[in-house]
Amino acid sequence: MRLHTLTMTAFGPFAGTETVDFDRLGEGGLFLIHGPTGAGKTSVLDAVCFALYGDVPGARGKDRSPRSDHAAPGLRPEVTLEFTVQGRRVRIERNPRWERPKKRGSGTVTENQKVRVLDWRGDRWEGVTTRPDEAGQFVGDLVGLTITQFCQIVMLPQGDFARFLRAKSDDRRKSLERIFNTRVFRDVEEWFGGHARKLEREVRAADERVRAVSGRITEVGGSSAPQAPEELDAWATELASVQAATARDSEAVTAGFTEARDRAREALNTGRELLNRRERLAEARERRARLAERHEWRAGIDTSLAAAERADTVLPSLRARDHRRAELDKAELTVTERLALVSGVADVDAAEFADPADRAGLPSVLRSSERSRQDELARLDHLRGDAERRRSLHRDLSGLDRRLAALRSEAVRASERVASLPARVGTVTEELRRAQEQSGLTDPAKAALDLAERRRAAAEEHRRLSAEVERAEDERRRAVDTAQAARDRSQDLRERRIAHMAAELAADLADGAPCAVCGSTEHPSPAAPSGLGLVSAEEERAAQHAADTAAARRTEAENTLVSARERHTAAAERAEGRTVEGAAEEVAVRKQELADARAAAREVHRLEEELAQATAELERARQREGELAREESELTARREEGAREHERLTALLDRARGEDAGLDERIARLRGEAELLRDAADAVELRDRAAEELRTAVTEAGRSLTEARFEHEDEVVAAALDERGRRDLRSRARDFDDQWATVEARLSDPDLAAAELTPAPDLTNLGAAAEAADRVADRAVAWQGMLSDRARRLATLRVELGEQLSGSEPVLRRYAVAQGLSTLAAGTSPDNTDSVRLSAYVLAARLEQVVEAANHRLLTMSDGRYELRYTVDKAAGDGRARSAGGLGMRVVDAWTGVERDPATLSGGETFFSSLALALGLGDVATAEAGGTEIDTLFVDEGFGTLDEDTLEEVLDVLDRLRDGGRAVGVVSHVADLRQRVTTRLRVVKAAGGSKVEHHG
Repeated sequence: MRLHTLTMTAFGPFAGTETVDFDRLGEGGLFLIHGPTGAGKTSVLDAVCFALYGDVPGARGKDRSPRSDHAAPGLRPEVTLEFTVQGRRVRIERNPRWERPKKRGSGTVTENQKVRVLDWRGDRWEGVTTRPDEAGQFVGDLVGLTITQFCQIVMLPQGDFARFLRAKSDDRRKSLERIFNTRVFRDVEEWFGGHARKLEREVRAADERVRAVSGRITEVGGSSAPQAPEELDAWATELASVQAATARDSEAVTAGFTEARDRAREALNTGRELLNRRERLAEARERRARLAERHEWRAGIDTSLAAAERADTVLPSLRARDHRRAELDKAELTVTERLALVSGVADVDAAEFADPADRAGLPSVLRSSERSRQDELARLDHLRGDAERRRSLHRDLSGLDRRLAALRSEAVRASERVASLPARVGTVTEELRRAQEQSGLTDPAKAALDLAERRRAAAEEHRRLSAEVERAEDERRRAVDTAQAARDRSQDLRERRIAHMAAELAADLADGAPCAVCGSTEHPSPAAPSGLGLVSAEEERAAQHAADTAAARRTEAENTLVSARERHTAAAERAEGRTVEGAAEEVAVRKQELADARAAAREVHRLEEELAQATAELERARQREGELAREESELTARREEGAREHERLTALLDRARGEDAGLDERIARLRGEAELLRDAADAVELRDRAAEELRTAVTEAGRSLTEARFEHEDEVVAAALDERGRRDLRSRARDFDDQWATVEARLSDPDLAAAELTPAPDLTNLGAAAEAADRVADRAVAWQGMLSDRARRLATLRVELGEQLSGSEPVLRRYAVAQGLSTLAAGTSPDNTDSVRLSAYVLAARLEQVVEAANHRLLTMSDGRYELRYTVDKAAGDGRARSAGGLGMRVVDAWTGVERDPATLSGGETFFSSLALALGLGDVATAEAGGTEIDTLFVDEGFGTLDEDTLEEVLDVLDRLRDGGRAVGVVSHVADLRQRVTTRLRVVKAAGGSKVEHHG
């Protein structure tokens, strides 16, 4: 896998768009990524991880979105990476989740992560997917590494491998599991342990169930259970057999007592039944005597019911007669009232029919008068349409009068408007001409204003840059002074160290030890330092570093001053000699000229609209004047025609109403008189029918009374009974008859007659005997039931105990097997002689390969001194647990032949050892992941702990990694590497965001 280009926009510390050209950096094979602390060196590597996997390694990916805080609010963050893997060139464009400003209003809107994967197909890019989940699957299948493996293999974080070198076995196991994906063996260990614990709980539960059953047997049988499990079955069988025999013997004894109890109960029941029959016979005789005394009352009920039946045939005729009489009386009153109402009607004399005997021809007279009025009403109804037509004409004439008046008034106003509008049109036309001339100056005024504003901005920038040039000059002077002082101090310390080199060597001399210069073991006159003291190598390097830093700052200050002067001169040229005040006055004048021209343009638009409106208004006024004249002529003709028709209808209706106030009043009066005459005729005819019906009802009532054998109507009323009374009498009769029949049946019962002849029993003695027999039998039955229940429970419990004992044996066998496998996999079994866990045993093979691959480079870096060795022994800090080892690592010192714990290595030794370990782990993990070739590697930090010779050896090893076209990037801020590695990517830190620069 080889990286080509990386483009970052608003990502991490990079506010804008920065591009890293890995093809250019990797041309020499080895390149350096450097910059001050916090500039964003690691962020470049984070961007590579984010483009591939949509995440950044470590805790940085858990905090928040990787979008830059320095970027403009609306700038979308994006990372684009082009790389080649397995012969395919791929481009990934990925946007992280971020909060963008709303397009309308205030606040932000969350945009989720987006991705676009492209594949180069010879002459064009073709899309692969835009879904994040599919993109992750695509990268995983193509690269063959997870993000954890990629960061460990490609990024080579030295701090992590230094910790890995010194880690306990358990921590080293966790790291190797993340890289080699051997978690399955750890899961097997945990499954064995969990399965063994589960079976152990089942064994305990089975034992508790056996003890619970034996406890219940002890409680029932009254015998203590043996402690040995193998004796429990025989003990339970013996108890059950003894108890069953005892229960069988008790059954014969109990049967004798129950038979005696049954005989005593039978004798008591027989005595009670005899006494009951004797009491029932005496009660029946007493009841018959009471019923015989009520025979006369019973016969009276039959007589009353027969009279009520005869009265029912007469009552309907009497009620009909009384109803007809009441109807006749009401009809007489109605006739009197109706005749009184028609007494004032013309052509009807009600006094002639005051006597009822003279009313024979009254209905015909009343009907004749009614018909005459109905005929006249029919004639008048035909005139209702004429009356309505007359009222409508009256309303139309009134409306026409009002419209004519309004038309004449509007015609006067229209004539006045036609006369005044031509003068207004002429005035607006002249004003429009003048405004059009003024508005033509808008574009020249705008161009003049733009030029004036540019001059003013240039004048303001010239004033601001004047102060900036002064500050830059002051900063340059201070930087020059500081750089000169740092250079003087560095030269002074170097000269002092050279002058005191003999004293520095003398400080390391010891009695009996050879001198490093002459080899003598005697030191009669060692050199002594001056009063200023010795200068150490560290002090000399620190002073030189300070001098280099000050020189760089001086160069930077000089560049800043040149840039400020150039911008100051350019601003003066753009201002064209204007001061800030003069330029501002010119802008104000130009703004006023532009405002006047724009106001004139607006006035042209308004005047054009006003002229069009006035012209159209004049045309409409002339048209309206002609329309009003035509409409007035038409309305006058319509009014004259309507007036003639109104006069004709008025004469016709006056003749039809006669002496009434109007046609409607005459119709209402005639209709009322016709209704009164009709009601009076109906009342007279109804009275005649009621009199005839009354005569018929009187005759029918007399005939019914005679047939029912009643002398007077009062007898009928007295004999009549309603349905409720009849039901009550019949119910009483039936009740009496039922009681009499029941008593007669009881007295004729032969059992009751025989009971009278039998002697009375002694119930007291019989009850006492039965009670005594019950008590004895109950005690016997309870005793026998207790023995039988105990025997049954013991038999059931013996079977249950046997089942529990049989069911626990397979569990015990499975537990023994599972416990053995669990302790063997956990490294605590005596059979596991090395006390190594299963997961550690599997990882040990990988660790041996890693150690072998690391030693090839470690021997070179340490000049053949150090070599790593894998061991199953515990490392420092592994604890006392039996299975704590298995992934131990030791360092073999070839100079002393002693094995050492990695924790005893110095800082520099730890660095190149962990670097060798990281490179070896990368080779093994790459092969484990499918053999994907890694053509671009990064080594992150740690070089500051090396001396000059070791650094050369480490760089030589890294330089060998370039074999086969591999590019290696070193991430460090060590100054010496800048002279040793010519191809560099510099990350520049600034307040507005970091930038990247390519060198070499």
